[in-house]
Amino acid sequence: MGIIEKIKEMEAEMARNQKNKATDYHLGQLKAKIAKLRTQLLEPPKGSSGGVDGFEVMKYCHGRVALIGFPSVGKSTLLTMLTGTHSEAASYEFTTLSWIPGIIHYNDTKIQLLDLLGIIEGASEGKGRGRQVIAVSKSSDIVLMVLDTSKSEGHQQILTRELEAVGLCLTKRPPQIYFKKKKTGGISFNSTVPVTHVDEKRCYQILHEYKIHNAEVLFPEDATVDDLIDVNEGNRKYMKCIYVYNKIDVIGIDDVDKLARQPNSIVISCNLKLNLDRLLAKIWEEMGLVRVYTKPQG
Repeated sequence: MGIIEKIKEMEAEMARNQKNKATDYHLGQLKAKIAKLRTQLLEPPKGSSGGVDGFEVMKYCHGRVALIGFPSVGKSTLLTMLTGTHSEAASYEFTTLSWIPGIIHYNDTKIQLLDLLGIIEGASEGKGRGRQVIAVSKSSDIVLMVLDTSKSEGHQQILTRELEAVGLCLTKRPPQIYFKKKKTGGISFNSTVPVTHVDEKRCYQILHEYKIHNAEVLFPEDATVDDLIDVNEGNRKYMKCIYVYNKIDVIGIDDVDKLARQPNSIVISCNLKLNLDRLLAKIWEEMGLVRVYTKPQG
C-alpha cells in the first residue's frame, strides 16, 4: 500500500470514529501518523538527487507575493493589471502552464508578483504539479489567494486544506509551545494556563508516535493536538494571506458587502478595474515593508 492510500485509509477511519472522550486518544494518534506520512510524501524518492522535478524561481526585488487559486479565476489578468507583464489569459482553464513573474512598483519599492499554475483538488498529492506550485509559494513573503465570487463556494476551504497538507499554514501564528528533547528523565509535561485540548496522556501518546521518550513540554497557552503535532514536525511555514475575491461585477451588492467584511479579504473586479488600489495598499500593509531614507526627501 502506498503512502497516499495509507493517508486516505486513516482519514476514512477518523471520519468513521465518533469524537468523544473514549476515542480522543486514538484520533490524536491517527492525526500524528497522518502528519508523519505527509512529511514522507514531501521527501524526495530514495536514490534521487535530492529534489523533485519542478521549477525554481529566482527571488529578487524587496519582497515576493505569490498568486494562488483554482484555474481560470483571474490570476493572469490580475498580474497584467498590477505589473504590466503580459500573462496569457483566456476563458478556458490551465491557460498558464508555468510561472510568470512581474514587478509591482509601489511606494518607491519593487515587489515581485508570481502568477503560478492553477491548483486543483489533490494538489498536495502531486496532481497538476501541485506540490511544485506550493513549494514556490513557500518561498514568498505573502500569499494572495484569488477566488472567483461566482463559484468560490468551498474553494477557500479546499485550497487551505491542500496547502496545510504540505505544511503551509495561512493566517495563523506559530503555536507557543516550548518543546525540548532530552537524553534522559522521561517526558515532563507542564502548563502555565488551564489546557482543555491536550492532557499528559495524550501528549505522551503523540510523542511516542514520533519515538520521543525523553522531552520537556510546556504549554503557555491552550494549544490543540494539531499544534503539538506541528511543533514535532518542525516543517510548518506560517504565512500571511489575503483572500482576493475577483469578478464582483457578476454578483449582487449584498454579496459583495458580505465578502468585503470577512477577515483578511479584499473584493475586486479585474474586468472593471475596481478596488485594485485598495488591494495594493493591503499588500503593502501586510508585508510590513519599511522605507528608510538616508537624508531628508527632496
